Amino acid sequence: MNYAETLQYLYAHLPMFQRIGPAAYKKDLTNIRALCAHLGEPHTRFASLHVGGTNGKGSVSHFLAALCQLAGLKTGLHISPHYKDFRERVKVNGRYISPARVVAFVEQNRAALDAIKPSFFEMSVALAFDHFARIRVDVGVVEVGLGGRLDSTNVLTPLVSVITNIGYDHQDVLGHTLELIAGEKAGIIKPGVPAVIGETHPESAPVFRRKAEETGSELVFADQRYEVVEVSSDWETTTYDVYREGKPFLSGLKVDVAGPFQARNLATTLQAWETFCEHYAGRWGATPAEWSIERLCASPEGLFFPARRLTRFIGRWQVIGREPIILCDSAHNEPALQLLWERLSSVPAERVHVVMGMVSDKDSGQLLACFPPSARYYFAKANIPRGLDAGILRERAAAFGLQGRAYRSVRHALSAAKRAARPDDLIVVTGSIFVVAEVL
Repeated sequence: MNYAETLQYLYAHLPMFQRIGPAAYKKDLTNIRALCAHLGEPHTRFASLHVGGTNGKGSVSHFLAALCQLAGLKTGLHISPHYKDFRERVKVNGRYISPARVVAFVEQNRAALDAIKPSFFEMSVALAFDHFARIRVDVGVVEVGLGGRLDSTNVLTPLVSVITNIGYDHQDVLGHTLELIAGEKAGIIKPGVPAVIGETHPESAPVFRRKAEETGSELVFADQRYEVVEVSSDWETTTYDVYREGKPFLSGLKVDVAGPFQARNLATTLQAWETFCEHYAGRWGATPAEWSIERLCASPEGLFFPARRLTRFIGRWQVIGREPIILCDSAHNEPALQLLWERLSSVPAERVHVVMGMVSDKDSGQLLACFPPSARYYFAKANIPRGLDAGILRERAAAFGLQGRAYRSVRHALSAAKRAARPDDLIVVTGSIFVVAEVL
């Protein structure tokens, strides 16, 4: 098989959450353990950092991978889902796995894939672990797919476990209370492994403390140690001042990623990096001071953290057009959408045009309540089975005062928004990862 035929086989034979939703979610680790056993337990042959949470886990994973690269480590990164190219899921030092390697993996293991019948995600995790072990990465940064306790990535015993935050998402799979969701996320905390929690919330903090006590794990909450304050920003970069335990720590740290979510994600990253360096820098012959942010991000213009450039970070607060600005952001749950529109409410624009689509297996009412009635809407169905019909979405949106038209595709919706928008307007593409993927 060539690469296109290989992808066709994977899409046709393996259940894919990205396309069909919860029906593809396997609520145990049987398949991934069988695959890893078949492959020679590749997940035990590289050091790892494991990142979960409701929002921000993708950003924190990219940030940690970038810091590992700046420290000179050969760094693997596994994320999900992908936007345009399956190979986005498996990167080493920012480079996608080769098509030839994907083809070889499937050809060499097709009998096992046919016998075990893994989900698409289980296969992609096994592929990433196998690839990282084969090329001997120093460290693999692995993003949890969904939840934590029963996620396929949870066969890892990482150097550090990171949980960004807890919010309402995938309740049909993870539970309908924050305590239940936190319990699923806390499943990635392993015996004796340091754990970093990004945000302290009264509902979830006791869950994490209990789990850490059970496992004998060092536990630290990033927001109790770090405060990250935005100093200035444009559409593509942000400058921060960072305080550690109430004292100035980093002044004027410029990051090539923008958006309202990244201050929190950066705080989580800084604490995770501090924990990693304190415990493990010596493993690679370095000291924590040598891997400090001041050294890694030093540039002639001051502190600069090129996270997007180093890791090919896409889909989050990404500008794909100018005059008018066309902003893509894959916010798709209530906390993320609230932050998105809180920030955009302060952006000077003559008029805001929103290209929006959602998936059918989420509570669209909760999400639609986050959008401003003052914007003009262009409703579309993402080209996946889970996509919510554009006409149905338009009708539901009207109940929240959101007015606009339904279009037969995301691209048609974006074309209509471009025709209607003036140079000083703003076009926002959001509501679903899959909607964003169609315009990148």
